[in-house]
Amino acid sequence: MIRFLQPWGLLALLPVLAVAGAYVWRQFRRRSYAVRFTNVELLRTLAPAGLGWRRHLAPAAFLLSLLALATAMARPSIDTEEPLERATIMLAIDVSLSMEAHDVTPSRIEAAQEAAKQFVAELPESYNLGLVAFAKSANVLVPPSKDRAAVTQAIDGLTLAEATATGEAVFTCMEAIRSVPAAGAEGLPPARIVLLSDGYRTSGRSVEEAAAAAAAANVPVSTIAFGTDAGEVDIGGQVQRVPVDRLALARLAETTRGFFYEAASASELKQVYEDMGSSIGRQTVPREVTQWYAGVALLFALSAAAMSLLWTSRLP
Repeated sequence: MIRFLQPWGLLALLPVLAVAGAYVWRQFRRRSYAVRFTNVELLRTLAPAGLGWRRHLAPAAFLLSLLALATAMARPSIDTEEPLERATIMLAIDVSLSMEAHDVTPSRIEAAQEAAKQFVAELPESYNLGLVAFAKSANVLVPPSKDRAAVTQAIDGLTLAEATATGEAVFTCMEAIRSVPAAGAEGLPPARIVLLSDGYRTSGRSVEEAAAAAAAANVPVSTIAFGTDAGEVDIGGQVQRVPVDRLALARLAETTRGFFYEAASASELKQVYEDMGSSIGRQTVPREVTQWYAGVALLFALSAAAMSLLWTSRLP
C-alpha cells in the first residue's frame, strides 16, 4: 500500500491540474475559433494535416511527467516488514518436579525440551534469544544473544527441582532483557517473554505482581499451559496430582497483552511454538519509493520530447 511521508507535498498537484485544465480549455477554444474561418489553407496551418489525435500525445506525456514529479514531492513509500535487530525473546521453562508427569509422552519435560529446541531452530537469526529455567527460583541459563547453540545445549541440560516460582520467572526475564546492549537506541529493546508452565505458583513473588511489572515495561508475556489435569507424579513415595493452572497463566497473558495457549501434547506444543516464531519480533517500516516516481517522470518527459521532435520538429 502506498502512503506518503509528507502528505502536504501533494499540494504540488494543484498547479499541474491547473495546467492540464488550461490545455483542455485551450483545445476547445481553438476548435470553436477555427470553425469561424472558411479558408481551408489557413485551417491546415492551425492543425497540420496527418497528426490528428496524435498531437495530444506529447502534451499528455509531458503532463504525466509533471504529475509524477508533483507526487514525488509527498515522498511516497510502501510498508515493509523487517526483523528488529534488537528484538529479544526470553524463553522461560518450568522445571518443577511436576514436569516429570507422564500424561504427555514420553514426559512433560522431555516433550517440552524437544519442542523448545525446534522453536530455537526456527527462530530467525536476527533475534536475540535467552533462556530462563524456574522452579523454587528463576535463573538465567543463557543471557540474550544470537548464540542458538548455547540455548539448545542449556535446554538439553535442564534438571528438575521443587516448587514453582512463576512470578520470579517473569522478573528474571525482565532483568535479562534490560541487559541487552542499547546499540545507540533508547529504552528497552522490543521484547517478548514466552513462558511455559504446568502448575500453580508455590514460591516467590505473585503472578499478578509480575504481570503488572511486565505490562508497565510494555513486554508482552505469552504463556503456554502445558499438560493435562490428569497428570500425576511420585514425590517422596507419594503420588500427587499436578493439574495445570490455566487461569493464572491466561490472566498473565491478558494483562501484558500477550497470548495464552493450551497444549496437552507434544505436537500441540510444537504447533504453538511454530505460530509464535512466525509473529515475534517484526516491525512495519516505510520504505521510500520517491526514486520510482522520479524515474517515471523522466520516462514520460523523454517520451514527450521524442514525440514532439518526431511530429513537430520542436520540443513541447
